[in-house]
Amino acid sequence: MIFVQVLQKALSQRHPLRILWHRGKTCCAALAYRFPARKLVIIGITGTDGKTTTVGMLSHILKEAHIRHGALSTAFFLIGDTMEWNTTQKTSPSPFTVQRFLRQCVTAKCTHAILECSSHGLVQGRLNFIWPTVAAITNTSPEHLDYHGTFEQYKKDKAILFYMLNGKGTKVLNKDDCSDPLLKNIPSAHIQEYSYHLQPITSNLTLNIPGSFNIENAMCAIACAEAIGVNRDAAIEALKTFPTIPGRMEKIEEGQPFDVIIDFTVTPVAYQKTLSALCASLPPDKRLLVLTGSCGDRMKEKRPIIGRICSTLADIVVVSNEDPYTEDPEKIIDDVISGTRDGKASVHRIIDRTEAIRFLFKKAQPGDTVLLCGKGSDTTMWTKEGQIPWNEREIARELLHPTP
Repeated sequence: MIFVQVLQKALSQRHPLRILWHRGKTCCAALAYRFPARKLVIIGITGTDGKTTTVGMLSHILKEAHIRHGALSTAFFLIGDTMEWNTTQKTSPSPFTVQRFLRQCVTAKCTHAILECSSHGLVQGRLNFIWPTVAAITNTSPEHLDYHGTFEQYKKDKAILFYMLNGKGTKVLNKDDCSDPLLKNIPSAHIQEYSYHLQPITSNLTLNIPGSFNIENAMCAIACAEAIGVNRDAAIEALKTFPTIPGRMEKIEEGQPFDVIIDFTVTPVAYQKTLSALCASLPPDKRLLVLTGSCGDRMKEKRPIIGRICSTLADIVVVSNEDPYTEDPEKIIDDVISGTRDGKASVHRIIDRTEAIRFLFKKAQPGDTVLLCGKGSDTTMWTKEGQIPWNEREIARELLHPTP
């Protein structure tokens, strides 16, 4: 084991030996659990933003259609009627976790399984032997380039899911996304395309969560459902009762006179879409207050972009700690703040995230909206010393409604 740890530190993330190691583990896991994917209809969903929400929407549609299924996402695991939170904070966990999950789905008499598929998991082969019937993409924008190298390579790595169709099954593509031309050329038996701009679902689609981007997520989920035989109108009807996924545009209600929303917003595109949607929904005399930050050890170039977007669209911005990993949190905050110089917002730096949230709640006035970005439903924060407990949803509730 020590030898393996030494090799992991010595070899780059994409070194062929590391990839071989991951794929070997996946083969062993699939053998150990007797290739459970063969007995399931697998729907794989990839993309940069919106994967978890789309998995949740599709799961809700299948539940309303009385299709017994499992779902594996960044936020939760579902097997039949049993749900638990994903405490690994990984979109595509270890191959043994994935294959065990699929075997548990088979044992629980599920017929379908929905898998949220990360680009890392696809490249490393952690999702080999899942044989999807449907492969879908939400959208693509530059992310994880510390791992993939270039945006073009990132798109190619996302495309691995579609090659796993082996010329069969159905591709579900976003016609508005830049990955569409690449994915169109990958063989499949069928293709389902959706477009927010060209073929919008109009007044008959009602969602309980804000944002035009969630309409896009819903369209992807509906297209996936249609691909496995669910009636389109039934899918649209099901989404009328779709509840919020914890940590995804989740409203925290403790009787306060302003809105508090927690969202796992981490990419510049997600920030742009989320803040724009909230600004559009605010009355002219009300304000948007945002907690932001950025993850350590990766994609440093996006930090000033996030700062610029927040300071341009919000009225008050607090830059704080998120998941610094091995980096100096103060340096990360400096990088984010460097992009705020030309914005309209009042910008503050508060490294203690609890105090940052407390500050925003004190500043909020009736009718304002406070958006807490970056942590979502995470239950830990990664620091130089390792993981520490962190539950933003509970902390927000405690600060809004302190116990005597």
